Amino acid sequence: MRPPPRFGSGTPGRDLVLAVGSLAGGLVLYGLGTQPQLDNAVDVPETVFLPPLVAACVAVGLRRVASRASLALGTVAVVVDVLLGGSLATILVYTQVLYDACVYGSPRTWRWLLRITVALSVLGAVLGVVLLGRWEGVGFGTPMAVAGVLPVLTGISVRQYRDQAAAERARADQTARLVELDRRQAVAAERARMARELHDVVANHLSAVAIHATAVLSVPSLDRAQVTTALQVIRENSVQGLTEMRQMIGLLREPAEGAAGDTSDEPTLARLAEVGGLVDRATAAGLAVRTRYAGEPRPVPVGVDLAAYRIVQESLTNALKHGGGEAELVIAYEPTGLVVTVDNALRAGDAAVSGAGAGLIGMRERAVLLGGSFTAGPHDRRWRVRAELPTSDPTP
Repeated sequence: MRPPPRFGSGTPGRDLVLAVGSLAGGLVLYGLGTQPQLDNAVDVPETVFLPPLVAACVAVGLRRVASRASLALGTVAVVVDVLLGGSLATILVYTQVLYDACVYGSPRTWRWLLRITVALSVLGAVLGVVLLGRWEGVGFGTPMAVAGVLPVLTGISVRQYRDQAAAERARADQTARLVELDRRQAVAAERARMARELHDVVANHLSAVAIHATAVLSVPSLDRAQVTTALQVIRENSVQGLTEMRQMIGLLREPAEGAAGDTSDEPTLARLAEVGGLVDRATAAGLAVRTRYAGEPRPVPVGVDLAAYRIVQESLTNALKHGGGEAELVIAYEPTGLVVTVDNALRAGDAAVSGAGAGLIGMRERAVLLGGSFTAGPHDRRWRVRAELPTSDPTP
């Protein structure tokens, strides 16, 4: 159960406490007989100084809810008090009113208060010199400087510090929102990348499985050897897909600190060496693939190695699904990079490859992320996929 709020714990409560405290202090000074302050004051009962004091204290209580009304009420109270002869209690409370008007009022208010209090201080000093006929008369401006200029300057300083703190908090909030937006964008980008990776890992093998399963189911006259061959292809693609899925899940489960040991710049031929397996599986699935290598094979960065393997895998899968039954694969080791080209015949009447397009998007992004280029489209009545992947160790 939440405890009841204490008196004065809220903003209006604090203002009320300050007003009551100001009144209590003023009554103490009143009891000490600190009025009137001017020797040439009119002879009035001391009780007439109490209403201006109470009015000034009420002005203190209104400092936040009605800053202009607070300043006006306090000014009227101190003017009446001075005309009666002036009391120290009301003047001191009015300094709080000036301070509050600068802190909680509009910028225009504190600018005018600064001008007016400075002007009154200068005017008092000039009148003092004129009336006394000597320079010591500047002391007439001192009370106004102490009771007017100093509270105003203090309030301006506090207001500036408060506004600066509010601006810093706003900037911090904006920075936090930008960081959260960047985090969400990074998560979205990572999800899209994982979706493409899953497409490359799973869809290629499942496509081969689906094609052979459809052939077995749609052709009832297949002999035992043909059925066995189809089932072997289905099994090989299923096992390979599961293996690659486990590898991917293992990478996703690695701790974040393992990223420091990334070896993406270390040269390797680990994945490109498995291109023959991709060709064999595509051939077993019914796609006649001619493979040709150009240039001297050499180790390439891991990123280039994996990207080339995935591009070949996706291209052969698309050729198997949408092509005319034969394809040509060319892997060229050029001085400044690796070029992968896959050409396949189109089915009769087809002008382009159909499909969701996720594979083409994934291949293009793999090439672009490595600083390379990617093209895919009709070429001499065939469908061509060409990826140029730069390497970090060009040979002369």
